Amino acid sequence: MTPADDFCYIDIGSIDNKNQKLSDEENIITANKAPSRARKIVAIGDILYSTVRPYLHNMCVVDRSFSHQPIASTGFAALTCHTGFYNEFLFYYLMSPDFDAYANDTDNAKGIAYPAINDNKLYRALIPVPPESEQKRIVEKIKEALPYVATYGVAYSETESLNNTFPDRLKKSILQEAVQGKLVPQDPADEPASILLERIRAEKEQLIKTGKIKPDKHKSVIFRRDNSHYEKLDGIECCIDDEIPFEIPGSWVWERWGSISQSIQYGYNAPAKDCGRIKMVRISDIQDNSVLWETVPYCDIKENEISTYLLQPNDILFARTGGTVGKSYLVQEVPEEAIYAGYLIRTRYSQWLCPQYLKFFMESELYWSQLRNGTIATAQPNCNGKTLGKMLLPIPPLSEQYRIVERVNALFDYCNSI
Repeated sequence: MTPADDFCYIDIGSIDNKNQKLSDEENIITANKAPSRARKIVAIGDILYSTVRPYLHNMCVVDRSFSHQPIASTGFAALTCHTGFYNEFLFYYLMSPDFDAYANDTDNAKGIAYPAINDNKLYRALIPVPPESEQKRIVEKIKEALPYVATYGVAYSETESLNNTFPDRLKKSILQEAVQGKLVPQDPADEPASILLERIRAEKEQLIKTGKIKPDKHKSVIFRRDNSHYEKLDGIECCIDDEIPFEIPGSWVWERWGSISQSIQYGYNAPAKDCGRIKMVRISDIQDNSVLWETVPYCDIKENEISTYLLQPNDILFARTGGTVGKSYLVQEVPEEAIYAGYLIRTRYSQWLCPQYLKFFMESELYWSQLRNGTIATAQPNCNGKTLGKMLLPIPPLSEQYRIVERVNALFDYCNSI
């Protein structure tokens, strides 16, 4: 019936479907503004059961009075129990898996996006009816058990969340131990990383002299003195103890990524094509630490520019913008000539470093914390080559780098099996 006076309107939004409770707030509507669906008069003790998407359990027992006549939406079935039938028993039965199976069966609930059971199908459902006194005893037992069910539900959800996140959290802990020098024992016979760095610097100077790479705009050398860390940058010494996040073994050293890299090069900007001179790897072509080479598009590029952007094994690609900013990829093979697109940065480094160790660093929290500090927070987050170049990373002796990689791989295999 159409409301003749002001009334309290109950629609689907009035129900808390997690607790099956009616909202305490009243939605008072004047008769002349009554929605076309406001048709079902209800009273205290009635059961409201949403017939639209019944699996959501938008239902409740009307358990309070209203300032005006309550009228429910036609999206509800309004159920009033006869004498001898306990409303709370019916309410809990409507919540049961048996009734759910009936209400949500495709023969009863019609529709794809919003399946609904009509009133005729609903009212024809068979319901087991014990004596009234037993109905009340059943309800009492249900209410007695519900707090334990809720407690179990919380514990189950927490356990499921832990099970789902535990492997990744364990991997992060393994990487943190790795970059702190706590994952494998140090070997006194290893050549110290300080000597390794001298070799890397000498190699870099030779490449600069022969014109194969460009000199650093800001040359950096990190060293220790009086139990503190100093950096000589552009000829000026400065204590950088406040940048050092943790202690590392004595055979290790701290270094800037820019100092160990031979180049940090932005990618090539060109439209993707179905055919062209050469393949061009984009951010979207890198999935789960591998390149989907079959779907990598082509692009056109001048012959004299190819060498600047040509990918080689052991190059590391770094996403500089978008939702994947900071994600890295270690190039392990290049099945055919390929360059890389403009939203990527390529870093190339000394042969005296273990590629996979550097990749593991770029998955560690030490890397991500520095990246977050250097990321420009906009609608499209981005960072640049300077952010990467300024990053501090701990360098172990070369042989230890390989031992770390071997150990991390073994532990990651175990994590994946959990």
